[in-house]
Amino acid sequence: MREIVLDTETTGFDPDKGDRLVEIGAIELVNLLPTGRTFHVYINPERPMPQEAFEVHGLGDDFLGDKPKFAQVAADFLEFVGGDGQLVIHNAAFDMKFLNAELRLAGHPTLPFSRATDTLEIARRKFPGAQNTLDALCRRFGVDNSNRTLHGALLDSELLAEVYLALMGGRQPDLVLEPVAGGDERDGAAGQATAARRAARPRPLPPRLTPQETAAHEAFVEQMGADALWLRYRNAAS
Repeated sequence: MREIVLDTETTGFDPDKGDRLVEIGAIELVNLLPTGRTFHVYINPERPMPQEAFEVHGLGDDFLGDKPKFAQVAADFLEFVGGDGQLVIHNAAFDMKFLNAELRLAGHPTLPFSRATDTLEIARRKFPGAQNTLDALCRRFGVDNSNRTLHGALLDSELLAEVYLALMGGRQPDLVLEPVAGGDERDGAAGQATAARRAARPRPLPPRLTPQETAAHEAFVEQMGADALWLRYRNAAS
């Protein structure tokens, strides 16, 4: 199962009022494991960056002025997200609205909202009444977000991927979202993770039955007689 964990940064809150994308970050998961494939681009929004947006993102006009316009990166973005697979987004309505506004301006087909998996909605169902921002969810699940001093699309995608795995019940304490050796060798990545989970214990677990319980069980089985089905299978196994 392929999923794209995605985040965007923008000049404001409403593309219908002229706000534009300034950054897209995305990482690829296959069977809930990172493949090492990422997509990250800064975008010239073709309009001045408002001061309040600069304070949130740290991206100013001087930095964005020489970056490509969305129309120049749209084809690469669509190739990365592909024609199927879910787009895992926190507050998906916001990002999908901006992405589709930019795609329409560039003359490309829009992305159907049915492809969006909204982690904000998942979190609200699991934790009603609680704070469910990305930072709050990182704190709840023990995801290290100490590097998140400013909003950044790729970093936020990496944090969201860990939060998403935790929301789905699949995050392990020792899981680090770094690409496994082999990059696009997706089956190999999944196999390595499975093998690691199935590694033999350094010492076998001690027996859980006491000698008294074992003796009582043997006495009970003897009462069944020589033709007892349980004895037949036990003898065949030995």
